[in-house]
Amino acid sequence: MTAADERPWVRHYEEGVPSTVAAPDVTLPELLDRTAARAPDRPALRFYLGARLPAPTLTYAGLRERTLRFATALFQLGVRKGDRVAIMLPNCPEFVVAFYGALRIGAIPVNTNPMYVAREMREQLGDSGSETLVLLDQFFPRLREIHAATRVRRAIVVDVTENLPWPARALARLALRRRGERPRVPAETDVSLFHELLREYPPTPPGASLQPGDVALLQYTGGTTGTPKGAMLTHRNLAANAAQARSWFPRLRDGHEVILGVVPLFHAYGLLSVLLLGVSAAAEMILVPRPRPLDTVLEALHRFRPTLFPGVPTLYSGLVDHPRVSQYDLRTGTQCLSGAASLPASLVERFEALTGGRLVEGYGLTETSPLTHGNPIHGERRVGTIGLPVPGTDARIVDLATGATLPPGREGELEVRGPQVMLGYWNRPAETAEVLRDGWLRTGDIARMDEDGWFYVVDRRKDMIDASGFKVFPREVEEVLLMHPAVREAVVAGVPDAYRGETVKAFVVLRPGAQASAEEIVGFCRLHLAAFKVPRQVAFREELPKSMVGKYLRRVLVEEERAPEAPAP
Repeated sequence: MTAADERPWVRHYEEGVPSTVAAPDVTLPELLDRTAARAPDRPALRFYLGARLPAPTLTYAGLRERTLRFATALFQLGVRKGDRVAIMLPNCPEFVVAFYGALRIGAIPVNTNPMYVAREMREQLGDSGSETLVLLDQFFPRLREIHAATRVRRAIVVDVTENLPWPARALARLALRRRGERPRVPAETDVSLFHELLREYPPTPPGASLQPGDVALLQYTGGTTGTPKGAMLTHRNLAANAAQARSWFPRLRDGHEVILGVVPLFHAYGLLSVLLLGVSAAAEMILVPRPRPLDTVLEALHRFRPTLFPGVPTLYSGLVDHPRVSQYDLRTGTQCLSGAASLPASLVERFEALTGGRLVEGYGLTETSPLTHGNPIHGERRVGTIGLPVPGTDARIVDLATGATLPPGREGELEVRGPQVMLGYWNRPAETAEVLRDGWLRTGDIARMDEDGWFYVVDRRKDMIDASGFKVFPREVEEVLLMHPAVREAVVAGVPDAYRGETVKAFVVLRPGAQASAEEIVGFCRLHLAAFKVPRQVAFREELPKSMVGKYLRRVLVEEERAPEAPAP
């Protein structure tokens, strides 16, 4: 059997894309050092808060120096190789500095969603065993709320206005204070200010014995079973996926690209498509901490003319439907690889007509660093598919019952193999053994492959809700609903939504004699869940569908929502 028979998708790669990519035998700090050496004066980061404020830049030489200073600071504060350093920041230069600074001394960054409420913070900090937390000053009250229940010994607080020159810095601080978004950070021995550490410590951290196979990152995901787990991604995993992503853009010019960083860096998709790809290509990265209102993104597209713009379908949809989109010149010819949700053909046509660029769909998982599939950027593409496995990646469809490899056209579970596949789940050997078998990762997604090697996802992972690219697991939301004194039973499901793709809907049975409104239920959830997990719809029912053994039939509820005219089972 020839390689083309084993990997039929290679025949459909666009010109310039290699058939395979070898995993670089380097660490992530080494990749940054190489870029800083060949392009020291190239702008690396541009921090964009909006049209009314300056967008200061940091060169690759300056970025490298700051990561060295932060690494020295961490070491002097007591952080050692293998320690976990949680990073709870939006897209800003401090995220990048903290990420690489921790890596330089062998510490393991733990990306933490800034939208998390105190309860969610406590759970992730506890599971990862993080003793150091780098967070925005606005989030400090949340840490105060749960500090005693965590192992956090040191907090490093970031004030993003430090990036701005005077007097813009003073004006930004005044605006934040008026909105109540600038809390007072107490002067305590276990609390440090990020920018003071950079000024205090030299760029001379002690050398760390780093190896490409070392764990570089704990990236939390619901995995394929719905329980939040930390995917252990090695330096080799992440460096390999950056090389694979770069190979997928054959027209990419080293030292000339501009990436618009709207996708959050704390998410595996943003980390790869903005930061790791950007560093590998010596690209200028425009970091946007707040994409809302969407005017900010339109202004950034107009002002900076990005050549790469990773995003999600709801973002692209919001831009083309924006009432003032005609006021901006968006004819940038930008290249866009869309992820996290299916990409409608109508949206592709409208976006490309507006920008003159290319918008294609890709696919990946946190467990795969994350990219595994993509539609060719300028070559043949097939809307409605997740595309072809990227160079160096194997993919197959297996029978759900037997695990046998299925021929083209048959539906089964998608499995992938390649240098980007994670080492395993943090402190969860049983779950790791369940999804990793002989180098193959079980994705939990039902898919099929055609004769030419194009892959189609038929159904998402069981029960998981994909709302605007954010993954929501019903069980977590249900547990919060059941905390409400008026709720007796609750089932959460993803239902169709014209804008978000899917949205979170709660089906609730109240206790006898109890009363509660939908607004009350939603408000209660907001106290205990990040905003993207909060139900947008609440339906009160007298009973919920169950199986013979009493298991809730979420599938039945979803079917009712998709065919409301049909009688309820």
